[in-house]
Amino acid sequence: MSAEVEMMRTGIDIYWWISVIEIPILGLLFYLIRNNGEATIKGDEKLENKLDYQISELLKELSEFKLYSAKEYASISYIKDLEKRLTNHLIRIEEKVENTKL
Repeated sequence: MSAEVEMMRTGIDIYWWISVIEIPILGLLFYLIRNNGEATIKGDEKLENKLDYQISELLKELSEFKLYSAKEYASISYIKDLEKRLTNHLIRIEEKVENTKL
């Protein structure tokens, strides 16, 4: 009979443990998992909005830099024209120097 009493006491202890400890802990665990998922989604949305804003700012700054560089720096055709004029002028100087040697 003591085995039956022991089994009954153990069964009660297990049911008590499950109802008082396990079920609330599992409920809390599910609650935390759900809130973590919602927080992750909200964090992803905030991060996406921030990245979109930063990308638009970078694109704006890039277009401003392109405009600045187009205004301030010489174009390739201008550089080639300048090179041709300098080359022609140096050739004329060389010819004059050769003529003065003779």
